Amino acid sequence: MKDSIEPRPIAAAVAVGMAAFFLLFGYEAVRSASTSLFVTHYGAESLPWVMALSPVGTAVMLLGYGLCLTRLGARQTLVVTSLVSSTVLALCWAGLSVAGGPASALLYVLREGYIVLIIEQYWSFINSTLKPAEARRVNGPICGLASVGAILGGLAVGRLAPLLGTQPLVLITAISLLPAAAFGLYAYRLGGTPRGERDSGARHGSLALDLFAKHRVLVHVGLFILLTQTVSTVLDLCFNGFLADAIPGQDERTAYLGNFYALLNGGAFFMQFIVTPLILQRVSLRHVHMGIPIVHILAAVLVIVEPRLLTAAVAYIVFKTFDYSLFRAAKELLYMPLPFDARYRAKEVIDAFGYRASKGVTAGVVGIASSAVGILPAVTYPVVALLAALGWQRVAHHATKDTSGGGE
Repeated sequence: MKDSIEPRPIAAAVAVGMAAFFLLFGYEAVRSASTSLFVTHYGAESLPWVMALSPVGTAVMLLGYGLCLTRLGARQTLVVTSLVSSTVLALCWAGLSVAGGPASALLYVLREGYIVLIIEQYWSFINSTLKPAEARRVNGPICGLASVGAILGGLAVGRLAPLLGTQPLVLITAISLLPAAAFGLYAYRLGGTPRGERDSGARHGSLALDLFAKHRVLVHVGLFILLTQTVSTVLDLCFNGFLADAIPGQDERTAYLGNFYALLNGGAFFMQFIVTPLILQRVSLRHVHMGIPIVHILAAVLVIVEPRLLTAAVAYIVFKTFDYSLFRAAKELLYMPLPFDARYRAKEVIDAFGYRASKGVTAGVVGIASSAVGILPAVTYPVVALLAALGWQRVAHHATKDTSGGGE
């Protein structure tokens, strides 16, 4: 049958989706907990500084990942990074009772790094297993399966934080990485060796930086990530600033964040299962990538016109729902024609380090500006988001031109 979907690659992709289910279930717990714990110890005004430190932690993890990939291969590297992350999270949980402030800062940095490092390995596997026609149909639902875990994780935080407190949520995250590792290993059993791994031989080094000169699409996707995460960071800071003023209590704020992220992931779930497959099969990739920033331009304008918690929350939800669904699924299509080292090494540089570096640099600039002039006006954040979204749309035009069939 024309464009029929082969069962083993799809089964492998579903297994990865289940791994992501458990990964994101746990991440929702540590995301809400780490933010609330850090704000309790250092205040919301210190968030830019810990965000600025996050790329350092991610860079260390990325270097370790590159070495593991060279020595162990993709399958074992996924298992090792999952188990090491689980262990360090458990140590952070234990440290919160002894040195709450430093432990909360370390936890925040760790939570920023481990999630992108592992989730991008899932996508590298999917990009190496599915064909483009298959990916257009199932990338959205795979995201949706992962979002079920995120939704349930957010709801669990909303219910458990008032009952158990914030700290135990970190241990839940550590435990959730165990079934995630098991499903990831099972996915490799179903899908086999990733396309091109046997021929790679780490010829391009542990991070494959030389491929950025050979494949210009990598440079443009890197700029994509820098600009999108600038939008994400300023909307994040804007939202958390309004939230800290509105809900000063730690456990109440954690519960609010749990329910907030459950709503966010519910929106992403709808986008992933319904909207994304329809759009990717009917709209050109170029139009998809150039249209997404327009949505965020409008959301930023809304916050500029009416700066308060509700509009800041709406803008942040809109960004994240698109980021977790249509943008994610469309971005992964840009990697599929590339060689193994681009999919497994250069991709991690872009989507793990670049993702966090952009957030860290943006947060660092905000922190320096706040130190120099005092608390920044609330309208500053959506204005920066607006400018970054305009640049994002321009880069999208070039990025999609660099892929064969990118505008088809």
